[in-house]
Amino acid sequence: MRYHNITKDDMLNGDGLRVVLWVSGCSHCCEGCQNPVTWDSEGGLPFDAAAKQEVFDELAKDYISGITFSGGDPLFFKNRPDVTELIREIRETFPDKTIWLYTGYEWETIRDLPMMKQIDVVIDGPFVLSLLDNQLKWRGSSNQRVIDVQKSLQTEDKEAVLYCD
Repeated sequence: MRYHNITKDDMLNGDGLRVVLWVSGCSHCCEGCQNPVTWDSEGGLPFDAAAKQEVFDELAKDYISGITFSGGDPLFFKNRPDVTELIREIRETFPDKTIWLYTGYEWETIRDLPMMKQIDVVIDGPFVLSLLDNQLKWRGSSNQRVIDVQKSLQTEDKEAVLYCD
C-alpha cells in the first residue's frame, strides 16, 4: 500500500480529534475531487514500518478519538489487503478508538467485506459535483451517506443505518 499523508489532530474527517491516513489509489476519479493527486496507486510513499509506527503513536494519545481512512480510496482493489490488515491491528491494539472509512463504493456493494466487522462508520458513494453541498457534515455531496456500520450489519438485510443526516 502507498499513502500521501498522515494528518494529525484532524477535526474535519470524522467525530472527535482524529488521525487520517490518506491512501493512494482510486478508480472512481470523481469530477471535482478534492484529492486527485491520490488517484494514482503508484503515487505517494510506501506505507512502511515507520509510517505505521507514526499512526500507532498518534492513536496512543488519550485525546485522539480514532482513525479515518481516506484517499484515494481505501477500498481500491490494491489497497484492500493492507487496509484490512491495518484495521485489524488497530482494532486489536486500540479497541476503544473509532475507525471511519471514506469510499466511493456504495454500502450495498461493500457491506459483506470482512473488514466491515471492524469499522464503526463508513462514508459511502462517489463524490458528485452537481450534488455538492458545503453544509453537509463529513461528506461533500448529498448522495453520500454517513453510515453506522455496526448497526447496519445488525439489520435483517444489512441495510444502511445512518450515523447522521
